[in-house]
Amino acid sequence: MGCCSVTQRHSGTDQVGPEEMELLEIGNGGIWSLGETSHRVPLQNRSGHSADSSPQSPVSNGISDKNLHEAVLWGQTKEALHSKIYNDLIDGWEGQAIHTYREIIWSSVAHLHNSHTQERSKIYLVLFSFHLLILAVDHAKRGFVYQGILPLSGMTIQEVKNSENVSNMFEITAPMVEPKMVICTSPTERRVWVDNIRDRVQKSMTQHMVPFQSVLSSLMPFDEKWKKNELEKYLLHNPIWNWEGTPIQHLGHIHYISMVAVTNSNQEENQTRLLVLFPSELVILSFDFQRANIIYEGRLPLTTIQAVEKSAVPGTLEFEITGHMMEPMLVSCFSSEDYENWLFRLQQTEQIFSAITEHPPPLIPKKQKS
Repeated sequence: MGCCSVTQRHSGTDQVGPEEMELLEIGNGGIWSLGETSHRVPLQNRSGHSADSSPQSPVSNGISDKNLHEAVLWGQTKEALHSKIYNDLIDGWEGQAIHTYREIIWSSVAHLHNSHTQERSKIYLVLFSFHLLILAVDHAKRGFVYQGILPLSGMTIQEVKNSENVSNMFEITAPMVEPKMVICTSPTERRVWVDNIRDRVQKSMTQHMVPFQSVLSSLMPFDEKWKKNELEKYLLHNPIWNWEGTPIQHLGHIHYISMVAVTNSNQEENQTRLLVLFPSELVILSFDFQRANIIYEGRLPLTTIQAVEKSAVPGTLEFEITGHMMEPMLVSCFSSEDYENWLFRLQQTEQIFSAITEHPPPLIPKKQKS
């Protein structure tokens, strides 16, 4: 297919549309290529379960029930293929979690035509709200291979008149991208693709009037295990506003993470915070107004703090963090699971450090030279 950039490069963020801002928030800069890549990180199943036990994939109302239940590939319906795309491993996938591209507007089997070599390669084309995903078809594994993803902003599409050897073709052109010739299975299929892409391109041009959904907001609330896993990856690969001291990547493995409400003597109202427990420190983070970025609020060494249960009233999930040179901080959890985990982990850490202080390890005698 040849190597080419599939997202327009910008010198800044002033001219970046809302759909591309999501791409730029990713640690690798949000730049993908449609050619072969030697080092690609596959996307693991976010839920940790098979597709059958995962939540249903969002599907646009523009797809009729008839189209969803017709066999498309390997005897599977379009609905089953959409679930496979959202939940299964896509070979060679790189970039943000695929669910953040929102609902699937349209998809179908097609062929990518190389006008230079006249070769055709079978693909599965997937149209999201603001992106067009190109997947190669792996019949041996009955799966998909990532080929590239194109933002719809700035894209143009036009039908190509039939020639002697090619029919039902349309051409995709976009800034900084080599034109792509797509061959559909029928004239009706081509018309559906052209109409849907043009409609989504038009909507993407006015989308700046509507606040975009950031990667973080798409993960909120953090009420499922796969969301917390994605959040941990985000913290370790994206900048944190006002961060100070040792880089967060050097603090070790994240033991626990959750949203809480925090109140101290200097505040009249509680504030939403993100607590992140590392092996030796408790990091406190917050979010900006749009919940699109994470802000550093401080860190507490575990050797200097204590967690005390404060839930005197039944149903109140509160505990207090006290320590040297700090005002007591009242923490309110949003679930009993978070409450029990924080108390257990913080109190266990306190006991471990206390035992180390009271009973230091015995000295090992030096070996004598013979």
